[in-house]
Amino acid sequence: MDRIIGIGNALVDVLVRLEDERTLADLMLPKGGMVLIDDEQQNALSERIQALKPAMATGGSAGNAMLALANMGAKPGFIGRVADDDMGRFFRQNCADCGIEARLLTAEGHSGVANTFITPDAERTFATYLGVAGGLSACDITPELFSGYQLLHIEGYLVQDNALIEKVCRTAKEMGLRTSIDLASYNVVKDNLSVLRDLVAKYIDIVFANEEESAAFTGKQPEESLREIASMTEVAVVKLGKRGALAMCNGQVAQVAGRSQQVVDTTAAGDFFAGGFLYAYTHDASLKSCLEMGSLLAGNIIQVVGTRLPETQWQDIRRKAGEILNDKY
Repeated sequence: MDRIIGIGNALVDVLVRLEDERTLADLMLPKGGMVLIDDEQQNALSERIQALKPAMATGGSAGNAMLALANMGAKPGFIGRVADDDMGRFFRQNCADCGIEARLLTAEGHSGVANTFITPDAERTFATYLGVAGGLSACDITPELFSGYQLLHIEGYLVQDNALIEKVCRTAKEMGLRTSIDLASYNVVKDNLSVLRDLVAKYIDIVFANEEESAAFTGKQPEESLREIASMTEVAVVKLGKRGALAMCNGQVAQVAGRSQQVVDTTAAGDFFAGGFLYAYTHDASLKSCLEMGSLLAGNIIQVVGTRLPETQWQDIRRKAGEILNDKY
């Protein structure tokens, strides 16, 4: 099995469950999207959040995908940037506890926080304070960061620093790694469309996108989006939420239906889907089995708030994953 390392914003999720959408309107946050906030906004938001009894977990898109892989028994790594503060120490310790090799750069300042607002329909909206996580730069990227791994999973949010993400992609390719990217958020795709399309065409082997992101990337409906993305890369995956997911590789299309279960929180659903898909992919599973593995992990994580599942549930997931891999051909 190829070893996988992720790179992205090292964030701590501060999770808040809302009774309705009025708070999002008050904070001028686009429902289902992600906006970046500065120090002053973070300080003000933090005070308001404390009254809402938040929960805390490690986060960041690529970090969540690596967490899923670690719980599946893989030995993933993660590249990011934290400060030597409570949030940074929390992130570092959680990686160690979960079996993720943390290749973390340290900087002066404050660690990043993803303020995550969960509405009654289980949709999540992010107000993200990058802190020092956003200070990861092109000059930090060296071949040594990717040493020992065969696949790099890239968080699409990094496209907001064009020089950084280009250096990440180019260095990984020079090191012989396969690369995957999660397109992150529809508004980020829209704002960085030309750069993303160029990166995908030049460097990326696997693209993950949800319906909104694929529409922002291609301007087309899911099936047409899938085909356009697949024409630019080796594997294209379009997630359809409750309706399942589609994938295409070498002209072959696979589909998996959605799972019927109670949805508590969609935070990290796409990230766990990517983790499951990549786990099966690095076990040489079929395209359909890769989708089934992604669906299995995503379908479990949406049943809880945040990214923590009890070990008994992970044992059941790993058992079902073994059944999927046994039928991988």
